[in-house]
This record gives sequence, structure tokens and C-alpha cells, in this order.
Amino acid sequence: MEKRIPEQESCLIHHEQLSEDTKAALYGVTQVLASVDRTFVCMDASFRIVHASYLLDDLIGSGVARTLPGHSIEELLGSSLIGPGTPLRQALQEGLKREGWRATLQLGEGTRRLVSITAAPLLHGDASICDPRVAYVILLRPAESEGIYSDSATFVSNAVVCSPAMQRIFRMVEALRHSEAPVLITGESGVGKEVVARAIHDNSPRRNGPFIALNCSAVPADLLESELFGHICGAFTGAVRDRVGRFELASGGTLFLDEIGDMPPVQQVKLLRVLQGGQYERVGESVARIADVRVIAATNADLRVALQQGKLREDLYYRLCVVPIEVPPLRQRREDIPPLAEHLLNRITTEHGLIRRISPQAMRLLIDYPWPGNVRELSNVMEYAVAVAKMETILPENLPEEIRNSPPISRQIAIDREARSAPAALPPALPPTEAEQLVAALEAHHWNRSETAHSLGLSRSTLWRRMRELRLTDERNG
Repeated sequence: MEKRIPEQESCLIHHEQLSEDTKAALYGVTQVLASVDRTFVCMDASFRIVHASYLLDDLIGSGVARTLPGHSIEELLGSSLIGPGTPLRQALQEGLKREGWRATLQLGEGTRRLVSITAAPLLHGDASICDPRVAYVILLRPAESEGIYSDSATFVSNAVVCSPAMQRIFRMVEALRHSEAPVLITGESGVGKEVVARAIHDNSPRRNGPFIALNCSAVPADLLESELFGHICGAFTGAVRDRVGRFELASGGTLFLDEIGDMPPVQQVKLLRVLQGGQYERVGESVARIADVRVIAATNADLRVALQQGKLREDLYYRLCVVPIEVPPLRQRREDIPPLAEHLLNRITTEHGLIRRISPQAMRLLIDYPWPGNVRELSNVMEYAVAVAKMETILPENLPEEIRNSPPISRQIAIDREARSAPAALPPALPPTEAEQLVAALEAHHWNRSETAHSLGLSRSTLWRRMRELRLTDERNG
């Protein structure tokens, strides 16, 4: 009896000259994987898509699966995840399986979707039902269906994260994909606040519009209004022609205002009016223009202190801080250092046509370094290492001197603690870090996590998670 393939699946494979057994096998695999909330993509040896399940339409839009055969997998999952030279592609070429990774699924300007990925070489069996062109297969699952955070790297909007803290942030990014609410991103300089802002934009209803960034601290106070709203010719001395402002440039998209805490009070009032009324005027003009913009603001300052000191208007703060996101410093999310270093290294070497890898000894130094400059400093260090390395493998001696000579973070905590207990001959030390506070509390309770958690007002699981994020272990056991 001839096997009949449902129309929805046959529309995917009708253009291929495949046997009925192969068509039936593809349909059967689709149905089995659908029962466990998964779909799949098959690729040939050059990483071009050969087959794609019609269930992909449920993830990123009707008709997408039909168009995928012949496209590079990079167009679907991004070059930062599976482009030439990336760890995932290299693993597949070496015959290895990888699972638990995450990426943003998209084709062209369609819907973006965060998915969990399992990738593996295809083990060919019966030649009568296996398409001989297929070399690799990728299983996809909506990330939100997992209900837990992955311990592996997540690739989303040109960012790569691994730590629970950053996984939570990008889970929030995914949750905001239908929202246009203002977002306030806080964190130290260099932690990647603009990367998070771009991810929010890329996963929002305004993703097809422009993303325009303005660093408020980099513009003189008397020119900031013109930068924001534009001006007309003759509006002030030096205004020799009309100028379009950032609000107009960002129309239909997102305006990212970095270092919002440095905005002068006069401009704060005018920004507040735009956010409340949805209109603005160019400097020297009385024509109201529509502000069709979503605003995402960021700062490395403590805005609570700025509010107390009257440097930031309270009404503006609450207008901007509808959705607050705090990006932790790199020293508090050391799980992110290896995937970030590999990602940055791959980007740099691809630009220069080089091949470089990081030795385990060099990676250990990167993990142990406290990173006062955060991800920006890590990027600079990788640029330096690529420039000075003579061989393909980056060794410890290829890293800057401050990286090589920096004590491990555990030793640094002990050194700082000893310095604070010594007679005061220098100015007072800086306030203790979170890691120092946890170590002090743990030592006070002889590293009993239950007692320590109770003293700090935390649950035992929350304390353990923070210890794991900060790489704190029971010093009695080494």
C-alpha cells in the first residue's frame, strides 16, 4: 500500500526527487519530534539547509520552512553561533554532538524566537530512507518550554552569555518581545548595557526600524538639545543649516540614551515632556513633530543617589524605569568569561583572516582576573593577544602583564580582607564587594550554608547560587 504524506509536509519536500520511503521517514521524524515540542533542520556538508520541518512555521512565521532549503544555516541561527571557525561548527565537523546551547531563530526580517539547540552529525543507516546529502541535523525547541536556565552558552543578538544572571536578563528580553515599554538598564561601565539594549530592540515590534544611540555625557550641555531634537538654520550661532535630531532619526525604532544620569536638568525637563506628550520641536522651530520612538536609557551611576542629590528628576526616573534591568559586572558572572572570550576571539580573527585559539592556562588567567573594565576590557585584551601571538595558540605570555600578574580572585579577597584588618595608614578602603560580604558571613558561621543564609535573609538555594556565580567554595575543603 502506498504511503500518503499529509499535504502540509509534502509541500516542504515536493520539489526534491526523493523516494517515498525518504518522504515517509521525514514526516515520521517530524511527528515524533513534535510530540516532545521539537522541530528540526537538516544540513549538507557545506552547512546549507537540505530539509526543514514545516513546524518551523509555528516558531517564526507561516511559509518560512518552505523557503529554507538552499539557504545557509547562518541565515537562520547567526554567524556568531555557527559561522566558519565557531566552536559549534568545528565540533560538528569533528563528529561531535553539542546540546543545550541557545540562539535567536530568525530568517530575514521575520519574527525572532529564542530557542534551545541540539546539533549532531547524522549517522546514516538504511540508504533507502536516508538522504545521502544530509551531514548534520539540528533539533530546535522554544527556550521558554524548558522552564529552567541552561548551563551552556546562549547566543542572542550578537551577545553570548552563560551565567544564570545573564540568562535571566535575556529571558526578560524574550518576555518583552511584544512590548514597547521604556527600559532602564543599569550597570558598571563596560558590562554590555548597549548590547542588552540592542537585543531588546532586535526582539521588539520595532526591530525593523532604526536603533539610534546617544551618549548623553559625550555631548556638551549646550548642544544636547540639538542632538536630541534637531535644529533649524539660524536657531543659534553656528547653526548654518537644518539638522535632524536623534528622535527623528530613530522614528519607527528605538532611541538608546546612554549615561542618562549625566543629562543636565534643563534637558531632563524637555525629555520628560516628550515622553509624556509624544511630541517634540526642533530648536528654533514651533512645529510639533511626533516622537514615534521607544526609549531605552542606561547609566553606570547609582540613580538613587542622583535622586537624593537632586541631579535627576524623580518624575523622569519613573517615566524611564518602567522595566528595570541591572547588568552585573563580569567579576560576578565568571561563567560568562570563557564563552565571551571565545566569541570575541572568533570575531577578531575572522576580521583579520587568522586562526587563533586560547590555551587552558591562558583561559585560567582570564577567569581569575577581576576585570575592572568588564567586557570592554576583555575585548581589548583579546585584541592585544591576537596582535602579539606568534602561533595559533594564545599562551599566558601573550596576555597583558596586568592579567598575568593579577592574583586569583579568591586570593584578592583574602588580601583585601587582611589589608582592612591592618592598622590604618592609608585612606579608608572602598566598600566591600558582594563576594567579600559573602565570605565574611560564611566564615562567621563556619561555612554552614543554612546558618549563613538565615543570617543574610536568603534562602539556602539562593545563597548556593550566589556562591556558585562568584566561584566561592568551602575553604576548609580547598
